[in-house]
Amino acid sequence: MFRGVSHITMDAKGRLAMPAKYRDRLEESCAGHLVATIDIQSQSLSIYPLPAWEVIEQEIQELPSLDARVKRFQRLIIGHASDLELDGSGRVLMPQPLREYAKLEKKLVLVGQGKKLELWNEALWAVETDKWLQQAQDEESIPDEMLSLSL
Repeated sequence: MFRGVSHITMDAKGRLAMPAKYRDRLEESCAGHLVATIDIQSQSLSIYPLPAWEVIEQEIQELPSLDARVKRFQRLIIGHASDLELDGSGRVLMPQPLREYAKLEKKLVLVGQGKKLELWNEALWAVETDKWLQQAQDEESIPDEMLSLSL
């Protein structure tokens, strides 16, 4: 499970170092093989250990592709998926098209989301977090499914 927010940097070549707290889990769960793709609901990237991605990819491929909305979703999510690999220093090279989509610059935020990680431009993360906090204070914005949770 990935959790927490980590502020990291990307070098001029597009390499970013995975935080040490994630490296062992990534080596154990997927031998450092990852898949990154775009998040169509935000200007960020989703990064999955390869085995977790393979399950999701299969589910996406099994959707009815004659539906134009599904086909568009498949093209975006699977079409933008890129294989990544941790190098000996615990870094990954992020492909240029994904960096451009998420407007990734030197300062980044890596956010643990259970079975995946999200990668954000640090400034965009700050803006979105402020917006989400404001929305969370509005009781009407809470989905009915979440009202049964006891935190």
